[in-house]
Amino acid sequence: MSLVTPDFGLLVWMTLIFGIVFFVLAKWGFPVITGMVDKRSDRINESIAKAREAEKALSQLSERQAQLIEQTRREQAQILKEAAEARDSMIAAAKEQARDEASKLIQQARTQIAAEKESALRDIRSEVANLSVDVAEKVLRENLSTEEAQLRLIEKMVGEVTGTTKAN
Repeated sequence: MSLVTPDFGLLVWMTLIFGIVFFVLAKWGFPVITGMVDKRSDRINESIAKAREAEKALSQLSERQAQLIEQTRREQAQILKEAAEARDSMIAAAKEQARDEASKLIQQARTQIAAEKESALRDIRSEVANLSVDVAEKVLRENLSTEEAQLRLIEKMVGEVTGTTKAN
């Protein structure tokens, strides 16, 4: 028996054993192996599909997040704009109110000054009148200290009243 060329009987037996093993494997082994490979392939395909869906969902979430951030920025800008407008309107209203108050105070001060001026003028006139009466009284007392001067004054006044003036 040579190692390179086997005998005819050995070949027959080897072929028969190979056929039996092949038949057993084909009947019970290959279906199990191919079923496992198919299951594994299905699981891999399913995982790939889920990964694609997850990637797609992540992409949509990322887009949604960007939209929310942009919307939030717009709302923030709008709120800041409204706050600035409210601040400006409040400042303008406060300035207008201050102007009105200042105008009222100035008008009241002018009215008060005018009233005090009138009062002072009345007081001055009264004082001047009192001083004039005092001075006139002193002058008349000095001029009318004699009886003759008193008679002349009476005649002069009677003459002015009656329209005739006597010459002295």
